[in-house]
Amino acid sequence: MKIGILTGGGDCPGLNAVIRAAVRVGVVRFGHTHVGLRRGWRGLLEGETVPLGLGDVSGLLHRGGTILGSSRTNPGAREGGMEQAVTALRDLGIEALIAIGGEDTLGVANRLYNEHNVKVIGVPKTIDNDLSGTDYTFGFSTAVQIATDAIDRLHTTAESHDRVMVVEVMGRHVGWIATHAGIAGGADAILIPERPMPMDEIVGHIQSRHESRGKDFSIIVVSEGAELGPTGGEVELDEFGHPQLAAIGVGERLAQAIRERTQFDTRVTVLGHVQRGGTPNAHDRILATRFGSHAAEMIAEGSFGRMAALHGDTMTDVPIAEAVAELKRVPPERYAVAEPFFG
Repeated sequence: MKIGILTGGGDCPGLNAVIRAAVRVGVVRFGHTHVGLRRGWRGLLEGETVPLGLGDVSGLLHRGGTILGSSRTNPGAREGGMEQAVTALRDLGIEALIAIGGEDTLGVANRLYNEHNVKVIGVPKTIDNDLSGTDYTFGFSTAVQIATDAIDRLHTTAESHDRVMVVEVMGRHVGWIATHAGIAGGADAILIPERPMPMDEIVGHIQSRHESRGKDFSIIVVSEGAELGPTGGEVELDEFGHPQLAAIGVGERLAQAIRERTQFDTRVTVLGHVQRGGTPNAHDRILATRFGSHAAEMIAEGSFGRMAALHGDTMTDVPIAEAVAELKRVPPERYAVAEPFFG
């Protein structure tokens, strides 16, 4: 078979490892040929492809980003876009498609399968770990490690200068990175979309450290999508209908509020896209390899319309529809692990 592979949405450590594994297993075990679609769904719509032979994927295991490029193009948001995608697959001679992405990319893949009978396999990619149907997504572990390393470094400078440090991490809709990095880094409060924390509570944690425990510094970790109250004004949406984040991020607004209420020297560090970049850690290299290998095996088995998934330590697969039905949010019991260490 001729297999198409694309990577959509935000880049993520481990994408190249998935591509490498899917191609190598597909060629060595099943004799398939592969072609890469440049810049996600845009490459399919515009017919921009690159060959993916064994030589093309050699040396990719440790490389960050994606050799195929990515975009947030949504064929479903364009008139006739889905039909154009189906026609492009036929014209390119692609018999099956591996779509590597998050809820948006896999949402398009699900429509192609359900509405147009396209033979598609999904691979869950997001540093946010917010896809249902799988315990973990590749890229999440690396992002958490990067955030934890930053928190460790901020601890020393915060203690040296008696400062409150606000660390803003990625997490537009869910707080997995903030929760895990906050626990690993010993945060004194963690703010996530799933668990709004009133300013009085945040200030209470900080003042408790200063007044009751004699600590002159604090570390506050906040997801970029955490709510501090209404912002007002019109909100711009992307092609998938997601609201764009405010021009002044939640970290800066939180730091300003802490300064005003406590008079403590408060600084903010926004980690931003550094969490996406660089080489994947060992855990994500292995997980991405397992995902890519399983995707190749799913194609050989004809398990289309499904997404590779990790359940416990077992690689399995679930319907793509299940994976994109709703976001996987941080459960209260996971957040509760962190709460006794606040303040």
